[in-house]
Amino acid sequence: MMARLILATGNAHKVEEFARLLEGLPVSIESPRSCGGMPKVEETGTTFRENAQIKAEALHSRADADAYILADDSGLEVDALNGAPGVYSARYAGPKASDQDNLLKLLDALDGVSVECRSARFRCALCLIAPDGAICFFEGHCVGRIAETPIGSEGFGYDPVFIPKGYSESFGKLGEGIKSRLSHRALAIAALRASPAFLL
Repeated sequence: MMARLILATGNAHKVEEFARLLEGLPVSIESPRSCGGMPKVEETGTTFRENAQIKAEALHSRADADAYILADDSGLEVDALNGAPGVYSARYAGPKASDQDNLLKLLDALDGVSVECRSARFRCALCLIAPDGAICFFEGHCVGRIAETPIGSEGFGYDPVFIPKGYSESFGKLGEGIKSRLSHRALAIAALRASPAFLL
């Protein structure tokens, strides 16, 4: 019998991405709809790890006892902005901001900053809660730089302006095949898959 893994996110894009990254594991991947939907949570943590745990515990409190819960918190850190938007990446332009709003605010904040000074990284922290309540964390990061204008329309969030190291195109144009190998979320999932703590 396959183990149940419920993703603690209301973001349909993340559900799709996690499903691809977890392919091949003996798990049945479910969205929060299987246990009444993702509860509203206040992401009050000061780190990605803290916010991932807040989300995982919120869903764990309403999920079936046999289910694994997996939550992530991730974001973009830009050196020229002293690490911003960081944990506020999803709400950089305000609590109801769209991906486009956040992207435009980022480009505006970097207006006039030279190519050499636009270094950045995506970070991801995963929190896995096992049926017995044990909690494990896994992390991944991807370094690169911020483009001066959006490149491509694939992906979501800041993908159209993030150019990973070693490439000249953004995640918004490179496609899922490359992103699934390089992204912060892919690397965090790789750490999870390799861990003896993931006893499925």
